[in-house]
Amino acid sequence: MASELHETIFMAKQERHKNLFLNYRNLNNFPVELLKDEGLQFLERLYMKRNSLTSLPDNLAQKLPNLIELYLHSNNIAIIPEAIGNLAKLQSLDLSDNALQVICPEIGRLRSLRHLRLANNQLKFLPQEIGELRELETLDVSMNLLSSLPERLHHCLSLQCLTADRNNLRCFPRQLCQLHSLNELSMAANCLASLPLDLGRSRELQFVFVDNNIYLKGLPSYLYNKVIGCSGCGLSAQVSDVKLLTLALGEMAVTLPAEVKAIGSELDQVVPLEELAMRALHSMYNGPPKGVKILPPILLPKSLLDLLQCPLGHCHRCSQPMFTIVYPKLFPLRETALAGVHRRTTVSFVAYCCSSQCLRTFDLQG
Repeated sequence: MASELHETIFMAKQERHKNLFLNYRNLNNFPVELLKDEGLQFLERLYMKRNSLTSLPDNLAQKLPNLIELYLHSNNIAIIPEAIGNLAKLQSLDLSDNALQVICPEIGRLRSLRHLRLANNQLKFLPQEIGELRELETLDVSMNLLSSLPERLHHCLSLQCLTADRNNLRCFPRQLCQLHSLNELSMAANCLASLPLDLGRSRELQFVFVDNNIYLKGLPSYLYNKVIGCSGCGLSAQVSDVKLLTLALGEMAVTLPAEVKAIGSELDQVVPLEELAMRALHSMYNGPPKGVKILPPILLPKSLLDLLQCPLGHCHRCSQPMFTIVYPKLFPLRETALAGVHRRTTVSFVAYCCSSQCLRTFDLQG
């Protein structure tokens, strides 16, 4: 194995490779061959995932000054040297699945960094200097021990995807609502009790995942018309055979999906309300249950009928069609009736009634 590693690095030096793959090599230490003499001045991408590294060399930036991407996923790295900040050209850094307890403030000197992944470590806090990463587009800090996010994170104006699932987060800093480039926010399985009322006001933010925050009692109205919650069905592999409830809409009886029972549960995932409505309509217009009187298709607008014909995909658990991931693209917040709705305590469920002249709104009180 050592001779094979030596030959791989030797060839990389001789042929001036820009990419070097050292994954799955059972490495306990950073290869000294990479750091000899002038190092690999031309190397741009270094892949070293699934090894047993415990540390990084202090002279990494000196010997590999042109690194653009550094992948260290699934090692045993406990400390990042302060010299990491000298990798001036680094754009992507993956330190997921390691043993990190602290991130040094020098991380803020990586001014070219666009993607930072720190998932599944033992981090209890993040340095405020992360806010100096003005080019950062992706930040993944899921599966750590974080109780808060740095307030200066709102300075990362290029941030598009923030993932902080499975931490101990108790609040969402209101300053982060200023991240106008943010498109996806995922904070599932935390301890959130509330969200800022203006969260989701930006049209860029279209995907918000806050499943399994058992203390969260409500959502800001700006999120009503976005993709909220999990994108799967939320059902366990085995669903108990229980008598389903029905909702009477005039002369029509609509069976409430079993997923409704999961809302508010600590263990079960919650399906977006729009997703449930789309699935129910899809079922009715594509083979209604026996004995159920349905509405003529003419009552639905053409845009909605077109959506019902083409589900984006199907859930891997229950094989039900999935729709809502395309909903925000076709119906932006400003173009819907919900654009002017700012009530804090109710969620409006809009359903078409039997008469084409009637559109009823049922308020589900929280």
